[in-house]
This record gives sequence, C-alpha cells and structure tokens, in this order.
Amino acid sequence: MIAKLKGQVDSVDTDSAVIDVGGVGYLVSASARTLRDLTVGGPVAVLVETIVREDAIALYGFLETAERDWFRILTTVQGVGARVALSILSTLSPNEIARAIAAQDRATLSRPAGVGPKLAARLATELKDKAASFGIVPAAAAPANAASPAAAGGGSINEDAVSALVNLGYKRIEAFGAVARVTQRLGADAKLDAVIRAGLQELAR
Repeated sequence: MIAKLKGQVDSVDTDSAVIDVGGVGYLVSASARTLRDLTVGGPVAVLVETIVREDAIALYGFLETAERDWFRILTTVQGVGARVALSILSTLSPNEIARAIAAQDRATLSRPAGVGPKLAARLATELKDKAASFGIVPAAAAPANAASPAAAGGGSINEDAVSALVNLGYKRIEAFGAVARVTQRLGADAKLDAVIRAGLQELAR
C-alpha cells in the first residue's frame, strides 16, 4: 500500500500528474487545487490514497492532510466515487466543504461537476450525521449545543480533543481528521487523554 510519494514532478495533466521517485514514474490523480500547486521539474511530497480494484491500482495524491481526509470522508457517501470526490475538492476547499455541510448549504455542495441536487442533499444529510458522531462538525456549527445534554459523551470528548489539538498549534480541520480516525480505531468508550495522545501521534506521521 502506497501512502506517500516523495520525488520530482515529471509532468502535470488536466486531472493527474506523474511523480518521478528514483526513476520510477507514478501516475497520481489529484484535484485541480493540488495540480495547480505542482511545478514540473520541482520537488514534491504527496500523501497518497491507494485504491485497489479488480482491474487496476489507482493512486490519488494530496498536498494537504485535510484534503486527503475529506477525500476519504466524501467517498463513504453512496454515489461519490473517487472522481466525484476529486471534483468536489477541485471546486471547494476543505474548510468550504465543512462550512457547507454544517450550514446544510446544498447549493454550494451542488456546485462541483458531477454533483446534482439529489447527491448534494445526500452529502449534506449523511455527512452531517457522520461528522457529528466522529467529531468532524466544524466549530461554527457546534457551540449552541456544546453544553447541552445531547452533546455529552463521545461527541463532547471528540470536540474537547479537537480543541486541545488546536490549542497545541494544529489547524482545526487537521485536528478534526485526526480525531475522526482515532475514534474509529479506539472506539466510542475511549477517554479524552487517550484520544488526545493518539491524535498527536496521528498528526506527527
């Protein structure tokens, strides 16, 4: 499983790039946002999501952890394959996606190519529910409920862990992604200090 590539940009196309690592060229699909930041002949390190199919092994590259995390989250929604996820990430930044889901802004979510009104509605509904359970809801959507009884338990622990990581200097969207992965691994009964420690280890990778 390829998780990261570090080398030189060999070429850039409309929806992919070739990364030369020690003389081996890897074809990596990426969002327009990522491809715009690549310079042919320049050094690069990309995070990679490897998807294995029956007929191919596809690599998807990201310059930011937040973009990779949202790629993973988006592709959990029925009807959102890798290409549609990249289309969304080409049009909307990770923060814009988070804000649109928190605000249930279906118009913004339907802007990317390949996302119609029905899929935008599914994204808004399914990801808001999933984000709430994994602690990925942007802070702007949570304050009113943060102290309510409904917020007690796993959701509040996740939010506290995110706040702790932000206070340590990490970006909020990166902290959300790290806590999401940690809670999936440790389970809903994990204590706050364990989630924070595991989150720090995740972010240090």
